[in-house]
Order: sequence, then C-alpha cells, then structure tokens
Amino acid sequence: MSDLAKYVNAALSEGITKAKLIDTKTVVVGNWVRLKCQYGCSGYAKRLTCPPFSPTPEYTEKMLREYSKALLMQITGIELKKERSMSRKLKRVVTALERDIFLDGYYKAFGIASGPCRLCRTCNTNKECIYPEQARPAMEACGIDVYQTVRNNGFVLEVVQTEDERCSYNGLVLIE
Repeated sequence: MSDLAKYVNAALSEGITKAKLIDTKTVVVGNWVRLKCQYGCSGYAKRLTCPPFSPTPEYTEKMLREYSKALLMQITGIELKKERSMSRKLKRVVTALERDIFLDGYYKAFGIASGPCRLCRTCNTNKECIYPEQARPAMEACGIDVYQTVRNNGFVLEVVQTEDERCSYNGLVLIE
C-alpha cells in the first residue's frame, strides 16, 4: 500500500483532518443503517444519492468484496453553522481523489461521501443526475455503519447531542 500513501498526503493537504488507508474488511454494513435514512432524515427519497435510489446494503456488501483497500477520510471539529460547507469540501475531495486514483491506473476507484448531495437545489429524481461526475452516495445511504467503520480504523466519531457540539464528516474512496 506504500504507493497509495500519496493519496493520504493529498487528502491532508486539501484540509482533511485525518486520512488513512484501510482494509475494506473493516467497513461494516448493516441493514438498520438505511432505516435511519428512511425514518429520520428529511432527505429520504428526495435525492438520487439517497435511499431508495442509492445502493442497498446487500449490494454494498457485495461491491465491497470487489475491493481490498480504501482511503478513509475525516473532517473533524466542524461547527454546525459551518457543517454544509465542510460537507461540500469533503465531497469535493472525495471525488477529486477518486479521479486522481483512477487516472493513476486504479480503474475501479469509487468515492463515497457522507450526508445528502446538495449539488442541485432540488434534485429531479425522475431523471438521470445532471452531475454524475460529482454526485456520490453517502456512506450511510449505502448501508455503511459509519460509526463502527471509523472506530474500527482508529478514528473517533461520537453522536452530536446539541447544536453547540462539533461534528465530523467521513468519506471513503474504494481502491483496487
């Protein structure tokens, strides 16, 4: 994995707080995760990157078996009032690194960010995405247990309980 270390450095140079190459066997998928989108997120069924349009947990588990490595990234300490801009930043870094990794010969590279896509003010779920080169599903929308996955890899992620607390965003670029 040493030739992939440059992507860790690239993520850090773009303002990502933590970045690490991980084994995809440490990525946890759970059917319950998608329920949190359906019964707890106001974006459910409103964006092509969210359920029910995003990959199912079953599909995600199968897809993860086709990869051995991933670049795990985290932006931490975000004030809730800056949350959207940091979420956008993470997504921009995920897609940029996905492209760089692809161009370096890892043709299966695929990025997964966190949180709902906000590329369009209103997503037209009756048509194809107009930003397919930038839009990526959220880890949680695919059934990935983000909390357990980041903890499995030495990152800290806690439930934000009040608007005064700082939050974190996480992303993955799958590599093979």
